[in-house]
Amino acid sequence: MQASFSRPAAVTVLAIALAAVGLVPAATPAAAATVPAGSGSYSDARPAGTSGPTTNTGAPVTPKLTAAARDKPVPTNDWWTSLAYQRYGDNPYSTPMYGHPLTYQATSGGLEVGYPTTPAVVGDGRQYEYAHKADLTVGLNGLNSPDTKADAWSDWTVTPYWSDGARTLRTTIGHGMPFVYAKGSGGDARITTAGTPTVFADNGNVLGITVAGHHYALFAPTGSDWTVSGSAITAGLGGKDYFSLAVLPSTDALATYRKYAFSFVTGSQVSWESTGGTVKATYSLTTEAKEGTERGTLQALYRHQWLHTSDALTPYTYVSPRGTMKVRESASFTTSQKNSGVLPALPASSGVDKARLTGYLNEVANASDPFSGATDTYWTGKALGRLAQLVPVADQIGQPGIRDKLLGLMKGRLQEWFTAGGASEFSYDKNWKTLTGYPASYGSDTELNDHHFHYSYYVYAAAIVAQYDQAWAADSAWGTMVKTLVRDAANPSRTDSAYPFLRGFDVYAGHSWASGHQGFAAGNNQESSSESINLSAGLVLWGAATGDTALRDLGSYLLTTESEAITQYWFDAGQQVFPSSFGHDTVGMVWGSGGAYSTWWTANPEEIHGINVLPVTGGSLHLAREKAAIKRNIAEMERENGGPAVEWRDLLWEFESLADPAAAKAKWDAGNAGYSPEQGESRAHTYHWIATLDSLGAPDLTVSGNIPTSAVLVKNGVRTYTAHNHGSTARTVTFSDGATLSVPARSTATGTGTGGGDPDPDPSTGNTFRLKSGGVLTTATDGAAGADTLASADGVNRDGTPYKPTVYEARNVDGALAAGASTTFRLRVDAGTTVGLAPQVRVSYDLTGDGSFDRAETFRYFATDPVTGWEEYTQAVGTKSVTGSLGTLRGGTVRLEIWNALNSGTSKVQTGTDGAVLKIPYA
Repeated sequence: MQASFSRPAAVTVLAIALAAVGLVPAATPAAAATVPAGSGSYSDARPAGTSGPTTNTGAPVTPKLTAAARDKPVPTNDWWTSLAYQRYGDNPYSTPMYGHPLTYQATSGGLEVGYPTTPAVVGDGRQYEYAHKADLTVGLNGLNSPDTKADAWSDWTVTPYWSDGARTLRTTIGHGMPFVYAKGSGGDARITTAGTPTVFADNGNVLGITVAGHHYALFAPTGSDWTVSGSAITAGLGGKDYFSLAVLPSTDALATYRKYAFSFVTGSQVSWESTGGTVKATYSLTTEAKEGTERGTLQALYRHQWLHTSDALTPYTYVSPRGTMKVRESASFTTSQKNSGVLPALPASSGVDKARLTGYLNEVANASDPFSGATDTYWTGKALGRLAQLVPVADQIGQPGIRDKLLGLMKGRLQEWFTAGGASEFSYDKNWKTLTGYPASYGSDTELNDHHFHYSYYVYAAAIVAQYDQAWAADSAWGTMVKTLVRDAANPSRTDSAYPFLRGFDVYAGHSWASGHQGFAAGNNQESSSESINLSAGLVLWGAATGDTALRDLGSYLLTTESEAITQYWFDAGQQVFPSSFGHDTVGMVWGSGGAYSTWWTANPEEIHGINVLPVTGGSLHLAREKAAIKRNIAEMERENGGPAVEWRDLLWEFESLADPAAAKAKWDAGNAGYSPEQGESRAHTYHWIATLDSLGAPDLTVSGNIPTSAVLVKNGVRTYTAHNHGSTARTVTFSDGATLSVPARSTATGTGTGGGDPDPDPSTGNTFRLKSGGVLTTATDGAAGADTLASADGVNRDGTPYKPTVYEARNVDGALAAGASTTFRLRVDAGTTVGLAPQVRVSYDLTGDGSFDRAETFRYFATDPVTGWEEYTQAVGTKSVTGSLGTLRGGTVRLEIWNALNSGTSKVQTGTDGAVLKIPYA
């Protein structure tokens, strides 16, 4: 694959080689019928000479399901898909599956279970992995099944099935589940360990063992007894058909885990809502009490989840490739995040030279072939995306002729693909219940790879067309075909008999998977997380443009959730996920077992860093939340590259502009004359993007609007509010800092906001601030005294790392450094009668108000006493750590965070008095 290509999706080198030598024959399908879909249509059989899903040798393959599951749409592109997709003909069981904290692999004798806790860095230091290694196998005496099938599944759980004619076994496993729930018939329960186990607890039907340094509890029905003989552990089921096991965070957790041993998980489901600028999601398990009445359970939350929940967590934790997982003792939990806004285009600004931009637009609109020879789904999509970005830009600068020419090009090409029988079409596969575009590319046909990547461009382009031509987007016209692509790639329905629920998106992992078969030792993978975001952004815009609020809100949930997963697992923004031995600040690919500083087709650092940026659109603004991570990312790319970007310079300029618009603009000014745009980009879009952000500032993700098509930019402390109203009547958009913006019907509005814009209504003058309940630092000295509650540390040592902190901020602060001064504070804290909660403070300075904190000072915690009453905590305890440098404050932000660092229990901090004061080292 040439390095100048954008991104070959997740396709194995072996598959490429097989295709190249003609070992992937095209089966001859039955004569295709045409299925009408509004003005469009698709076929119900593949075009002549094409292939559908195959094994690695090219043999056609059908889903590997039990009779109970045969008519259900199977969710390909999942963490467990190899149970249903037999990619390798000599493996009828599964490849390793990474549920986290446990890993699994089906074999003839049952289910291998492992808990990898030590990472390995492989591939010349370019990949880290917590590879599956079996600690034990869950099975039945004598079980020797010829294959394993998928018997049932829900949003993040699956039930594999084994049968050898005399014995049957079902196990239910899932993300975040420390338990494996087993149901078997025809034989005693059998646990085969990888080595001789050490028994640490033996209570008849409850056995605690240690294998390979990991602790497990085995649970048989009451009245049964486990027998240990070398590496074989067996128990009769006494006429019952169930048993379970759990991986324990420590041996002393046995009593807690025993409580839930017979509360068998039967299903999992996420629900979401997007209202008022906030996206909330609830993750729930359904259970069945096999013994007793207990219906609760234990769940291990990923980092992207526990960072955004206020639900109580236990002190128990697990190791995973995604960082620490934290355990909740409940059958559900809820996360809440600010909505990541999506814009059709960045707003108008005085920084854009309209004449210059018009020239760049004409380069694209008047090109001899605006689609650059594209014929397959992926490259056609890329070309559609390139044109779609320019339509609202042309409209914005008063070029309706260019706008309409671009719209005509997009409509024409979309309609070609949306009509069966031509050189390009979509075809439905009734066995796999999927819609595939032909000509296909990168295994989208033979491996069911990347549908969410490819179709993202079609949905996004259709959304831009719908913004200007609602009749075109009607169901009776071309809207039904757009929705059919959505049903294939991101179906919100669990009852649709034609397509699975959210094919590519793993709701618990928080991101999508690319491989349709999951046939790798490292699990599934995703390279271009940004193309997955492109689909979510397209859903937001399509739903908003067509009045489909359900699809709009689905897009908001997917985008906001995946944004946090990208922040943590691709960019390691908090530097808490990647193993210290890995040595990279970003990965190009996330695998079930870890991550890799690589792509599928090149080791070029520009593509490794750029593949999770493209395409740059109004849906890319979410990346700006962690500006320090962007700066580290760009710095690493330049180190690895031996200098600034050359091939994908436009993408990386645009990426850098989300954190440092001036630096990006300087690179554009110096290098825009002689470069070739990346194939999904154009000089017109790159210029507009960089010039606009240089003029108005980088996105401010600390503020969200109450509609998903809104955003805030900030420069030198001045916020610019922008929103697009797809509706037919004017509306007022309200932002989370209190600012409002009036937006006419079917228009974009931009302004500095009215009625707010600063969460602190008091003047920020002087250098002494009081803590005020509601999260405010204020220089005002009036107001009532109060107190805020500091959350429990949940029994885990939080020394130096804010955990559920109570946060106070002052914004739009100007000031010059005072010579010889330093940060001081005087706080009154009370731990009640609980000993050693250890309140701790961090003070941070964002010098320009761009959302990136330049200086952080963490102070040592305060050793509270167990006597009710206020105690005074000051900077005299000394600093624990200091990062960054101070400088002049120009529209800056000052933040104080306080949290409990030790033990369990809540405490209080006083507010509104002279015992709740922060003094900053500024004049």
